[in-house]
Amino acid sequence: MPHDVSLIATIATGFGLAMILGLLAIQLRMPPLVGYLLAGVVISPATPGFVGDVGLAGQLAEIGVMLLMFGVGLHFSLRELLAVRRIAVPGAIVQIAVAVVLGMGVAMSWGWHWGGALIFGLCLSVASTVVLLRALEAKGLLDSINGRIAVGWLVVEDLVMVLVLVLVPALAGVRGGAGAGRSADAGELWTAMGLTLAKVAAFIAVMLVVGRRVFPKLLWWVARTGSRELFTLCVVAAAIGVAFGAALLFDVSFALGAFFAGMMMRESEYSHRAADESLPLRDAFAVLFFVSVGMLFDPAVLWQEPLKVLAVVAIIMVGKTLAAIGLVLLFRYPLNTALTIGASLAQIGEFSFILAGMGVALNLLPAQGQSLVLAGALISIAANSAVFAAIGPLQQWLRQRSERVRRFEQRDDPLAELPMSTDPKQLTGQVVLVGYGSVGRRMAAELREQQIPFVVAEQNREIVETLRKEGIPAVSGDAAEPEVLIQAHIARAAMLVITPPDSMRARRMVETARALNPQVEVLLRTLSEDEAVLLRQEGLGTVFLGKEELSRSMSTQVLDRMRPHHGTVNLRS
Repeated sequence: MPHDVSLIATIATGFGLAMILGLLAIQLRMPPLVGYLLAGVVISPATPGFVGDVGLAGQLAEIGVMLLMFGVGLHFSLRELLAVRRIAVPGAIVQIAVAVVLGMGVAMSWGWHWGGALIFGLCLSVASTVVLLRALEAKGLLDSINGRIAVGWLVVEDLVMVLVLVLVPALAGVRGGAGAGRSADAGELWTAMGLTLAKVAAFIAVMLVVGRRVFPKLLWWVARTGSRELFTLCVVAAAIGVAFGAALLFDVSFALGAFFAGMMMRESEYSHRAADESLPLRDAFAVLFFVSVGMLFDPAVLWQEPLKVLAVVAIIMVGKTLAAIGLVLLFRYPLNTALTIGASLAQIGEFSFILAGMGVALNLLPAQGQSLVLAGALISIAANSAVFAAIGPLQQWLRQRSERVRRFEQRDDPLAELPMSTDPKQLTGQVVLVGYGSVGRRMAAELREQQIPFVVAEQNREIVETLRKEGIPAVSGDAAEPEVLIQAHIARAAMLVITPPDSMRARRMVETARALNPQVEVLLRTLSEDEAVLLRQEGLGTVFLGKEELSRSMSTQVLDRMRPHHGTVNLRS
């Protein structure tokens, strides 16, 4: 042909094979992303036939990561990020340290130098943004406390990896790698670290001061034109433009830049429309991400070094997961939260590929190390859906078989019980409000204004502590567990309001509530029309659907129903 069409060929072949193999994977009761990964292997240099352009595929995958993180930012407020900082920050740092120690220990037992072993351990320590978010979205957990902790944990990991990427060339100087020229000293390492932290802080400051003012106005101006394509263009340009500018000017990752751009645009009243408009592009480029991962993989490593591959997978899916579970339990979160966070982090992805490639280029990491990292990524990504599916059965099995687990869940926790000083008047005819996210907060404000008693059941311990300081009755724990609703005095409640859109857990909450209080009225929130129809058919309660007017309509319903119990209520117009 008269011109180069490698981009078109790579996209056409990648999408076509991904569709075919994705359909085949679903027929075999496997997640479709397994098919996407295999599509990449088929068009990789390691297999015969057509070979896609690996460089172009990698760049297309980066666009997918940007759009995906931008979408997460649109749903993830700064308040929610700060609300989980007390577990996400120490948890991510300790979990990274555990994975690095395990990776270094294994690599040095293979005879590798400490520099290569350190890079190898770092590659195994950081989870994939795309895989984590897709798994949470598929399970409907992205807006839950478990999802917020996992995303906050991931943001901290990204910040740490940004710092690592700047320090790796300096490490090559100490090690004497390619292009080092001379050995770097400790002073240069500290200087590089301080400069990186300053750049990250400057970027965050610019986004908080300038971005949160500019982006909402920009969306408003474009929305006034009435042009749908211009609105979509604005959203995509903001996501990719800010991500690229953040990497160019502040040396932060594309993913982190796009994430903060989304968080700032969330301040706009058009943020939900922006999320919906960018969804098709996010899905399409996410597929290219998985295809690009498969293109980097050489299947020969599976039969040439099976024991080493097994060790890598064990570190990623067992060592790192157990470390995360232990840390979450240490912070007194429920077993379900611990298992969910552990499953979320039981894989590696894009930062691992970048680190491995840089390590090989600087002669720090052996070429075999990059192959092992890719093998571990491919296997852990393919198995991640199965790991998530095993959470429920594993939790049930542990409770049935382990006396220690049962004692652990029944341990004395001051936040799991209402204070003895709680006014008894607030525990009769009250509203039990499950979840204190954006919807729960607005409903609580309405109830307080109308002086209607309520008790909050919330999994985020920091939120429970804050509520108690404000004099609001609150208990910490998963309301799907009977003891949490019992502590909220559901037996004497007039109404149960479930705001987190998790239908599976909501069913268990309703069953427990009606077993203890057959007269209790139930209100549920869902984000899916199909799920809303199903919940109504099951007769679980009054179901509310939607995002924009959800909290207002639910509050109105609560206030209307509570009139007979607490006199005349004047609703705000």
